[in-house]
Amino acid sequence: MKRFMKLRYYTFIASLFVCLLTVAQTAHLDFSRTLRADYLFCGDTKHQEISLARLNSLKGWAGRRHHLDSLALAGNGTLTMTDARTGRTLYRTSFSTLFQEWLNTEEATHTRRAFENVFLLPMPLDSVRLTVRLVDFHNRVQAEMSHVVRPDDSLIRNLDARPVAPHRYIHQSGSAAEKIDVAIVAEGYTAKEADLFYQKAEEAVASIFNHEPFASRKDCFNFVAVALPSHDSGVSIPQRATWKETALGSHYNTFYSDRYLTTLNLQSLNDQLSGIPYEHIIILANSDYYGGGGIYNSYTLTTANHRAFHPVVVHEFGHSFGGLADEYAYDDQYEETYYADTEPWEQNLTTLCDFSQKWQDMLPAGTPIPTPPSADGRSEKIGVYEGAGYQSKGVWRAFENCRMRTNEHPTFCAVCQRALNRLIDFYTKEN
Repeated sequence: MKRFMKLRYYTFIASLFVCLLTVAQTAHLDFSRTLRADYLFCGDTKHQEISLARLNSLKGWAGRRHHLDSLALAGNGTLTMTDARTGRTLYRTSFSTLFQEWLNTEEATHTRRAFENVFLLPMPLDSVRLTVRLVDFHNRVQAEMSHVVRPDDSLIRNLDARPVAPHRYIHQSGSAAEKIDVAIVAEGYTAKEADLFYQKAEEAVASIFNHEPFASRKDCFNFVAVALPSHDSGVSIPQRATWKETALGSHYNTFYSDRYLTTLNLQSLNDQLSGIPYEHIIILANSDYYGGGGIYNSYTLTTANHRAFHPVVVHEFGHSFGGLADEYAYDDQYEETYYADTEPWEQNLTTLCDFSQKWQDMLPAGTPIPTPPSADGRSEKIGVYEGAGYQSKGVWRAFENCRMRTNEHPTFCAVCQRALNRLIDFYTKEN
């Protein structure tokens, strides 16, 4: 009994400490407003730089209000807000970027390019220091920038007066302060095609909720459809010499890859979402040409008229929301993405560098590591199967098939589901 009482006492003290720390952090933040920091990431394979483009202020804060100084996942970069006087960490977030993907292309060996990146932060009540850090695939610092932000800076652009884009909620389970808020955004839909877009947005939400763990965690999410009008119907396909004037200027052939569909106009995208609560973004392109892309804590963009739309939007949301990696291999990229001396931050891959932090605890006793593939490639047993992260050798996945591997597989594997559940808990639960 004494041992039990002592355990309860220590648990109470630990909980009290976490509560006091959270209070200390939130005392420095104004959750009635958002600070939006826009940056340019630029350079080539030899040298990378980070530059501040613009600071913005918006009504409301749709992000998390706990675990403020923690990271759910490491990502390929981090942004940290610290008190300018004390150095105390007030808020942290992690992300991945198109810029860092591009650095792995042949073009980056001879051409310098710049990419927009946008981050949403709770508005500070006093001066803070923002530190942006990019790391390479060996987890070494590529570039870093640190600067002080004063909340009373007259050059912080107030976006409250911007007109709010047409929108409607597809699924609303609570207030923005309590839930994970996802904006589904129209791209390549004219004003007359708004109803078609809303229909596709409903299909996207239904597809996501048709997969675990989202099916069991519906009450953690709000999905709002934002009908941004485009001048032209459809999106740009450069390899067909087809260019469209659209709300976000998206196009296929990103990095000269036929199916890679992205937008580089992140400042404009976020400008047009002003006045609507959001933390995560899904963009639906009015096109039947197969393609898409998903970037962790940035956005998902996928074609809405292709027959594979339903599985693809879920797969890409696995990237942008869940930070899950692709589990297929094709070995035709210019450089490798994963290396034997570095454990991937994505929870569904391992290089066996530090497998103990992945799904080792889920393996039945006696499971061989690596695990030989089954004769027909359809085993439902968890293991350590080689071939993932675009590489046929040196990277392993947990199951022979998964939503992050093929469009035909109906579910996220158990490892991906656990990773997604942990992330949902990070956003919605205090402990």
